[in-house]
Amino acid sequence: MLSAEKNDLLTQVGPDKPMGKFMREYWIPACLSQELVADREPVRLMILGERLIGFRDTAGRVGVMDHRCPHRCASLFFGRNEADGVRCVYHGWKFDVHGNCVDMPNVPPDQNFMAKIKARAFPVAERNGVVWIYMGARKAPPPLPEIEATLLSESQVNLRCIQRECNWLQALEGDIDTSHFGFLHVGSIHKEDVDPQNLHYHGIADRQPRYHVKATPWGTMYCGYRTAGVDQFYYRFAHYVFPFFTLFPEGNFEDHIVAQAWVPMDDTHTMVFNFMFKGRTDGFNKLKNGSVVPGFEKPIEFLPNTSDWHGRWRGAANRANDYLIDREAQRTSSFTGIQAVPVQDQAIIESMGEIVDRGFEHLSPSDRMVVQTRRAILNALAEHSQNPENVPLVDQPSVVRAARSGSFIARTDQPWVEAYVERCQGAQSPNGDLDPSALAQLSAASASI
Repeated sequence: MLSAEKNDLLTQVGPDKPMGKFMREYWIPACLSQELVADREPVRLMILGERLIGFRDTAGRVGVMDHRCPHRCASLFFGRNEADGVRCVYHGWKFDVHGNCVDMPNVPPDQNFMAKIKARAFPVAERNGVVWIYMGARKAPPPLPEIEATLLSESQVNLRCIQRECNWLQALEGDIDTSHFGFLHVGSIHKEDVDPQNLHYHGIADRQPRYHVKATPWGTMYCGYRTAGVDQFYYRFAHYVFPFFTLFPEGNFEDHIVAQAWVPMDDTHTMVFNFMFKGRTDGFNKLKNGSVVPGFEKPIEFLPNTSDWHGRWRGAANRANDYLIDREAQRTSSFTGIQAVPVQDQAIIESMGEIVDRGFEHLSPSDRMVVQTRRAILNALAEHSQNPENVPLVDQPSVVRAARSGSFIARTDQPWVEAYVERCQGAQSPNGDLDPSALAQLSAASASI
């Protein structure tokens, strides 16, 4: 159970809120590079409760700025993206990607003061198919994040966005709640349906995992573990990374390079950026007879994007149509009757309401990672309020390169962190080795719970 005061601290992301100030000190995914086309119309972007526009100029440079023209506050969404800048159609004032006013055509030359006018623009970085922005108070932005999946080149990574109509934290918490997989996603599957030689068989045979949970230099980590034969455990590792990233566990540890950014659009909408290594082997998605797991047959489908503030990357299966639930399939073949894992997650997370009332919860041992992560965020917020320069991970982004999620089998007599470090040392990493030395800091972190 969480008090209403602490719930507000965790969920409210406006510029005057502690969480909003904290998140603004990190680089934030704003959109996919493909969404901004040179000399084409600006795109509305809602990020941390702020209404922004993004555009790409003639030279290919990206600008992200407040949608209001600093002249009379008309929206630059209606502006003309032309010749290396966006021009407000109200009076013709023009701004480059840095927000500098470069033309003031309705003012006589002897009265022109465009050198004193600047639109509120944000530092921008574009890397491997994603546009990032920095919205914080530092004069010089910090280094870009070094989460392994975000370093993959465009040829190595599958990128996808999905919008959720709920608060960022409840959306993120679905990714660090590991035991739900055995019910929400594969609840209709029996262990007899799965090849015992499949690594992920043990997650079906035993749906009551036990947990190790620990604070890390990058946030928190857990492993759910189950007995996997004589003197062996089946481990599923996953991570929370400040401020809103998760590394989810469904895959083989050796090549499972994934991340999701749960970016708050505002308090009640979240844009999920999914990074996935193209070379990863599949997790559990087929049965012993070769058929696809019921509910996994179809990819997620999207509605056409619109120019509305919340009009991008909306699923065709959504709250308005009950996520296209098929009750007959639910009775006969699919635990949920809902197609596609992301839609199953979305239906349940959004069913909690736009901002879940955590005072109504009754948490169990399966929620240890959720508890530890909330605690880590609240502690970071308290420290940041005392010292605005104190922002975890921002100035030492390389430590997160020791974070990898996924599953493997290890001996029961080997300490879980030791088994994790050993697997990190042998893991595939296409863009430089993982950094297991950073894991030495885990021994000084909070004890397992």
